[in-house]
Amino acid sequence: MRIRGLPLFIASNLIRLFAVLVLFVPAAAQELIVIRAGQFIDVERGDVLHDKVIYVRGDKIEKIVSPRASEIPAGARVIDLSKYMVLPGLIDCHTHLIDLPQSSGPGAPLEQSPAQMAFNGARNAKKTLLAGFTTVRDVGTYRAFVDIALREAINDGTVLGPRMSVAGAYITVSSGGGDITGLSPDITLPPDLRAGIANSASEIRQRVREILHRGADFIKIIATGAVLTRGTKPGVSEYTEEEIRAAVEEAAKYGARVTAHAHGAEGIKNAVRAGVQSIEHGSLIDDEGIRLMKEHGTFLVADIYNGDYIAENYKRLGYPDEFIRKNEETTEAQRNGFRKAVTAGVKIAYGTDAAVYPHGENARQLPYMVKYGLTPVGAIQAATINAARNIGWEDRVGSITPGKFADIIAVEGDALSDLTRFMNVAFVMKGGQIIKSPGK
Repeated sequence: MRIRGLPLFIASNLIRLFAVLVLFVPAAAQELIVIRAGQFIDVERGDVLHDKVIYVRGDKIEKIVSPRASEIPAGARVIDLSKYMVLPGLIDCHTHLIDLPQSSGPGAPLEQSPAQMAFNGARNAKKTLLAGFTTVRDVGTYRAFVDIALREAINDGTVLGPRMSVAGAYITVSSGGGDITGLSPDITLPPDLRAGIANSASEIRQRVREILHRGADFIKIIATGAVLTRGTKPGVSEYTEEEIRAAVEEAAKYGARVTAHAHGAEGIKNAVRAGVQSIEHGSLIDDEGIRLMKEHGTFLVADIYNGDYIAENYKRLGYPDEFIRKNEETTEAQRNGFRKAVTAGVKIAYGTDAAVYPHGENARQLPYMVKYGLTPVGAIQAATINAARNIGWEDRVGSITPGKFADIIAVEGDALSDLTRFMNVAFVMKGGQIIKSPGK
């Protein structure tokens, strides 16, 4: 049978294609939102501009113009943020969305199934997005690959949350900073809690391949001991420079980056020389480490707020004295090193270690960034364009620029004069979708 000279199956496919195009084009065309911004932070230039109009079409930013040059098209949805400071959605480069707030018990990761952990992640993701953080780099979970599932659920619209770049699992030595320690030696852990254990360069390469094959975006390697892992010492290196380089080289084959958890001075230098993208924590960094980071262009992601949260809350909550002591030994050293790194011109990206303190309170660190050396605009740049560059997503997020995703937030008043205002973000848009608006 033929329709106008075409076989039926070809005609049917053409009809289906036409129907899809008819549905798609008008939907994209009608999604025009015009935002009137009272103050506008141009994070790429570091300037605060006034009275700008932002056009959002679909999920992307179309243009930014001055009011006099703007003729609002009929049918456009106008959002008046003239009393607000408007800026790109914030980015946290060090979160653990799957995890509950840090537990005092060594067996806490065994208390919930992967399914329960995934639901934790969904709740934490929503809190994080509503707090104005439209993108996160999630740097690992004990339950391997649950973060990948959360990322996919957010991407397909099942779960409300930020864009996620995920690590899949920690790469760590056995009994090291990313392992579960403090348990009886006769306890056998399930495979998903051992997915990243690697004790040689060849094992590291194998784990990198496996983690990236499972869908991780980057690799997180634990270069030194940790503050909140029993028995480990933050200043002690747990991988050599050659072993970390094995991770960097193997990941590079897949176009992936490596970030290193590193507190100790030697561990930091090993990781920088090996070619990692960023140093997480950097608590005991020395002058040579700062110089190497500047030379290599390595980002510093230092969680300089949560030492206070640990000091104020963890003893009351029953955490081990070991954690309290190691926190005391690293907190002020970390902040001093951060200040010196800022002065030296090391690239700074924002990261909080959310899960050590409650999710959704990610903005608590912003005033600390200023207290320890950055300007207010510099702190915002660390949490926007610099964070996007650290992740490798500066082509899509991190600034309000035509062609990038329409990830936009707004804070009432002159928030640069008081960065604590970012704890109460009034407006959140992710990819052109309004997530939160003033008064709601």
